[in-house]
Amino acid sequence: MSIETSQEPQRSGIDRQEEPRAHKRTWIRIIVYLVLAGLLGFIAWRIYQGQQQAKATSARQAAALLNRPVPVQVVPVVQQPMPIYLTALGTVTPYMSVTVKARVNGQLLPVRFTEGQEVRQGQTIMQIDPRPYQAALDQAKGTLAHDEALLKDAQAQYGRYKALYDAGVVSKESMETYESTQGQYLGAIQSDKAAIETAQLQLNWCSIQSPINGRIGLRLVDPGNIITANTTNLVIINQFKPMSVYFTLPESQLPQVLHKLAADKRMPVDAYDHGDVQKLATGLLLTADNQIDTTTGTAKLKAVFDNKNDALFPNQFVNIHLVLEDRPNALVVPSAAIQNGLQGSFVWVVNTDDKGASTAAIRPVKIALAQGQVTILDSGPSKAAVVVVDGADRLRQGAQVVATQARQRNGQGAGQGSTLSGGRGSGRGAGNAAGQNTTGQGAAGQHPQKEQQ
Repeated sequence: MSIETSQEPQRSGIDRQEEPRAHKRTWIRIIVYLVLAGLLGFIAWRIYQGQQQAKATSARQAAALLNRPVPVQVVPVVQQPMPIYLTALGTVTPYMSVTVKARVNGQLLPVRFTEGQEVRQGQTIMQIDPRPYQAALDQAKGTLAHDEALLKDAQAQYGRYKALYDAGVVSKESMETYESTQGQYLGAIQSDKAAIETAQLQLNWCSIQSPINGRIGLRLVDPGNIITANTTNLVIINQFKPMSVYFTLPESQLPQVLHKLAADKRMPVDAYDHGDVQKLATGLLLTADNQIDTTTGTAKLKAVFDNKNDALFPNQFVNIHLVLEDRPNALVVPSAAIQNGLQGSFVWVVNTDDKGASTAAIRPVKIALAQGQVTILDSGPSKAAVVVVDGADRLRQGAQVVATQARQRNGQGAGQGSTLSGGRGSGRGAGNAAGQNTTGQGAAGQHPQKEQQ
């Protein structure tokens, strides 16, 4: 028997021993997979249970909050006279400004003013050394006296030769010679008088006088310096009373301003401080420029203020309110009460029943004009209603509320007026709160209130 034949039975026995071991490992894997699957399922079930419990807790809390009265702050709707105006950013500019220069050369003498003082027209403020010009004037006067003496001698000579010519003693040519000499001296005398006037004028220019009434600025040249005529800037004088303000408006608003200006020459203009809170001065619109700036699409306008209290200062930035009309019985609410939703603009109104319970209700409004903290309504709540200005984001129709009176802030209150957006656009919420022109006055812009979700 061969070796190969004797080994086959032995191998068959080994294979039969390994088969149960392979089956055993397979069952172990299956059991492990089942355990892992069960563990993952248990974890997923616990997570699902936790989410369901959290949702149930949130639902209970939301229900509790819905049943709890919402604290809000309210203010009453008022009806009062309100001015309608355009707003713009203006720059205060002196009504007249003069840069003083010398008209003659010379050394500057000690000045005759205090920096920052008020000066009157014709008041002497500086002096240039007048001695060279006084000497030139004296010289011109001496030349005039010399030529006048020569003229007197020429007139006497002409008189004698005229008599001799009439007697036939001298020729006509001799007489005409002395007549010509007399004419030359007459011309010289006229030239001397003109030279005297020039010298006198230059001497007068040595005394530098203020050309306008105004406030003098800081000295630009110290005494002792040599001044060059029409070149050296000595000082700047600005007129403060009256004071002008330049501002710009969009070209779309220019026609109504020009129409109003043509119908009524006195259009009031109010100037407010940088924060548009404090009123500085009241003036009148003077005129508009004769062209529109093509780069910005705006027109420049000029207003004049008497500035009696010196509230306006050159190059100061002010907020301009150009008053177009006055509404005697305007319905006014705070701008914070205006809400915007899918149904349009509305306000929350607080109604109180006979038992003293207060509930919130939506009241649609039609906005006319708005400015910052106040809004004029064409239609909406009645005069006696109260509107919500704080806490509206938690309200729903018919929700119970606990209303408290809102504290009025200083500055632009309800009585200050309403505006159309002007040269500055709607940076402070100026214009129509609904983003529409409801009055045909060119209002544009939106309120910064949060949109009702």
